[in-house]
Amino acid sequence: MRAPVSWLREFVEIPADQDGRAIAEKLIHTGLEVETVESLGAGVVGPLVVGKVVSIEELTEFKKPIRWCQVDVGTANGGIRGVICGARNFVQEDLVVVALPGTELPGGFKIAQRETYGKVSDGMICSASELGLGDNHDGIMILAAHEVIGIDAKPIVGVGEEILDIAVTPDRGYALSIRGIARELSIAYGVAFADPGLALADLPAPVATSKPVECGSDDETGCALFTLRTIRGFNPKAESPSWMTKRLVASGMRPVSLAVDVTNYVMLELGQPLHAFDIDKLQGTIRAGHVADGATLETLDHVVRNLNADDLVILDDRGPIGLAGTMGGFATEIDDDTTSIALEAAHFDDGAIARMARRHKLSSEASRRFERGVDRVLAPYASARAAALLLEFGGGDYVGMTAVEAPYEPTVVALKASEPGAIAGMEIAQSTVVALLEAIGCEIDASSDVLQVQVPSWRSDITDAVNLVEEVIRLVGYDEVPSTLPTSAVGHGLSLGQRL
Repeated sequence: MRAPVSWLREFVEIPADQDGRAIAEKLIHTGLEVETVESLGAGVVGPLVVGKVVSIEELTEFKKPIRWCQVDVGTANGGIRGVICGARNFVQEDLVVVALPGTELPGGFKIAQRETYGKVSDGMICSASELGLGDNHDGIMILAAHEVIGIDAKPIVGVGEEILDIAVTPDRGYALSIRGIARELSIAYGVAFADPGLALADLPAPVATSKPVECGSDDETGCALFTLRTIRGFNPKAESPSWMTKRLVASGMRPVSLAVDVTNYVMLELGQPLHAFDIDKLQGTIRAGHVADGATLETLDHVVRNLNADDLVILDDRGPIGLAGTMGGFATEIDDDTTSIALEAAHFDDGAIARMARRHKLSSEASRRFERGVDRVLAPYASARAAALLLEFGGGDYVGMTAVEAPYEPTVVALKASEPGAIAGMEIAQSTVVALLEAIGCEIDASSDVLQVQVPSWRSDITDAVNLVEEVIRLVGYDEVPSTLPTSAVGHGLSLGQRL
């Protein structure tokens, strides 16, 4: 999980003097494994500006496609410059990131005016990978249309942003989100935490002229909660805001379109995977369930998959339209003409998703989260957040939500207040035990020395008292646990086994 420090600061008041490495030390102290702390684009030196592609000439006399581009980088930067570029993912009028002559890119690559392919290239149009912002090699970066030509592009694309790269173990699924990491930091720094996962976004009243898409679940064990929010009149040409695309790139994701970007953004922020369907490509009720052996589904990666009766899939009245919690189907995907969206947010069984992902040799950002356990009650909150963002930046009418849910009872674990201290071999006061467990979100009845601990919905890994003991000890600090060498009785010398 790649976590931009500036994003974490939005949810927890980290002291201003704490840089990425200091924050990483705090997380390591709580038991999370921070592999690296990096500064995006650390090797970028010199002028990096916003440019507008004025014209493109295709040079066809070479073995590979080459384009001769006229790019306006602003009067202060020399006006229109000719730049050679091999990327194909941009068109005339697009705003791009241009490294001017004199700029040095990561790896010591220096930009200079040079003759190439029979032209004099006066700069370089950059991709995210060339700027050291991520591993995306799919093409150059396209900026939002509202950016100003000629201004410094570094803060727009996130050059200088500190990123924590955290290796999340299977029992820490909550840490696959900014929300989960911010909660750990609030404990580490002893500051308040306002949980964004419990804040229901304000949405307009549903319009009365249309009905939301119906949903259901044929397998309440595999899918205990299924929600669909419907939006009509969405503008498919609307662009993602630059702050959103910058965070997606910093987190290792490629911006695609507003609808896709919003679902990815909310997943990273709250930890709830979502999927957007094109309503005009659906038929009937959307539900989670199973199909017979031999059914097929073409997923978004254009692979036709042979389904198994044990696979948990998403269906409409015609058949399977997605692998639940793993990947959507190609036939119902959002495209450049989508104006009506059904936004799915659900809770799927971790074991069912893990088995299906391995059966199809298909691992996705969504499946990795569901396998580790997603917050049981988060789906409607996350979908409200996503719907609010879609309406804000893409317009349209909110039609409403449909949902089905199996009964849910929170896990309650009995814990002797003295047990964490007894196992750690040190004194841990009951008040400390209660405070630390409340900090991770537990609700506690401390009316006796046997605590009744209600486990929060986002901690499916806590099922027994020993899990609570581990939580207390890790938050007290493993370095606080005393280390004592075992001693043998005086005067007895070596044991029989040792003498042999």
